Amino acid sequence: MTRPRLSAFSVIGLSGLIVLTGCFGPPAPAPTSSSAAPTTTASPSATTVSPTAPRTTSAAPSPTTPAPSSSEPASPPATAEPTSPGFPEQVAPLTIYYVAIDDQGISGPVIGCGDSLIATTTAPVRFTDQVRPSIETLLANKSRDVGMSGLVNVLYQSTLTYVAGELNGSTITIWLTGQFMLGGVCDIPRAKAQLEYTAMAASGATSAQVFVNGRPIDEVLSLK
Repeated sequence: MTRPRLSAFSVIGLSGLIVLTGCFGPPAPAPTSSSAAPTTTASPSATTVSPTAPRTTSAAPSPTTPAPSSSEPASPPATAEPTSPGFPEQVAPLTIYYVAIDDQGISGPVIGCGDSLIATTTAPVRFTDQVRPSIETLLANKSRDVGMSGLVNVLYQSTLTYVAGELNGSTITIWLTGQFMLGGVCDIPRAKAQLEYTAMAASGATSAQVFVNGRPIDEVLSLK
C-alpha cells in the first residue's frame, strides 16, 4: 500500500491547527495559594442587617395620666393636709373660777354641798387660745385659799396637766392627764365645776365636757 505524501503546506497547516487548539481549550483551574485571604463563615446566630434599613431601638413610651376634664377638678396631693387659720393674738385678763364654801348660791351658781362658784380675773395675759392658759393657770395654783377673798381652790393638791381643747358648736371639750387629790365627797362637784366653768368662760361655750386620762370626769371622780 502506498502512503499518501504530505506536502510542506499540509504539515504547516496541521501544526497551526494544533497550536490554535491549545490556545482555545478549556481553561486550567486557578492555582491556590496559602497567602490568600481566608474566607469568613458567618455564625448561625449572627443577624444580617440590611444597610438600607438600619435597625433602631427606641424606648417604649411611658403611660401618661390624662389631664382632668374641665368639669372635674384635680385632686390635691395625697400629702396635703387641710390647715385652719389660728386665733388672733390678744391681751386680756383670764377668768378663773373658785368656790365660796356654804354660800348657798348667793354670790354665784350653786354647786355641791350648798356652795357657790365665783369668777375671778387675773392680770392681762397675752394669748391666742384662751382655753389653755386659763386651765393651766387654774391647775398651777397650789394654794387652797385664794388670797384673802375667802374663796377655796379644791384642786390645789391634784396633779393634773392640760393636754388639748376643742370647741364644737356651743360645747367646749378639754382633755387632761394626771390624778385628782380631793379632800372629801363635797370636793367632787366643786372640782368638776371649777374646771367646767373656767373652760366655758375662756371659750364662750355654754356647756363643757372634761376627760381625764381619756375617761369622762364623772367616771373618774365616781371612784373618789
